[in-house]
Amino acid sequence: MYVDAPNQVIEAANGVRYAYRRCGPSGASPLVLLPHFRGTLDSWDPELVDAFAVERDVIAFDNAGVGLTTGRTCRTVLELTADTLAFLDALNVRQLDVLGYSMGGFTAQELALLRPRSVRRLVLAATAPRGASGIHGYPDDVLAHLDFDRLGVQGYLYTFFNHTETSQRSGLEFVGRCIEREHDRDVPVPAAGRAAQYEAVVEWGIPGHAALSRLAAVDHPAFVAGGDSDLVVPPRLLHLLAGSLPNARLKIYTDAGHGFLFQHQRQFSRDVLTFLR
Repeated sequence: MYVDAPNQVIEAANGVRYAYRRCGPSGASPLVLLPHFRGTLDSWDPELVDAFAVERDVIAFDNAGVGLTTGRTCRTVLELTADTLAFLDALNVRQLDVLGYSMGGFTAQELALLRPRSVRRLVLAATAPRGASGIHGYPDDVLAHLDFDRLGVQGYLYTFFNHTETSQRSGLEFVGRCIEREHDRDVPVPAAGRAAQYEAVVEWGIPGHAALSRLAAVDHPAFVAGGDSDLVVPPRLLHLLAGSLPNARLKIYTDAGHGFLFQHQRQFSRDVLTFLR
């Protein structure tokens, strides 16, 4: 179970010591989870990871300078991608499936472009393509709820869940699952680390048609998914992303915000496993 998975450390050729957790049966192509802005090992829903781990070898990790990983926090998505590749090379992962969530979805797209033969299938959750209009930074109300050393319950509920009774209740249940781990927890991302990550988010969101057109080269099977009431990545950007990829399918989950995968965790895990098969 993910809540009991031990923290492991591996040193890569770049000198960074990466913290990671791994669970599920060993396989030729692990499912690698790439986290959202300010996300750490403890930001993933244990129930969702456990559902994946029934069939898949699941790997979650902290990028350089985040959580329990050493090094300097990445300031661009290209740096995040190079950092992710350094970690994968250290683990000797030659082929993988990728689930990129929000900012992690930016990295997933770059991985598919820079190392196309290594990526088998892409799951792009609540994320947007480089160069799209309307993602040049987060909305002010979202930033106001995210810029704290420790993200509180109200910050989670406002940013990740729809502002309805059912979605907010699901948000409280998610928070409860995330605090089940009592020992060897990860550490939050400090202000300097958040500032560096936000630079990467803003740089990715600079509008530009040429950047958007690069996705024509990503012919991997892709599953694009998100919530119908996402404050961070509106559904129109999910449609744009799926429409820009040659081999993508799209699903929008109802009454859900940026954390749709933590609200519809059972259905999403079934959809992902079916897609990966």
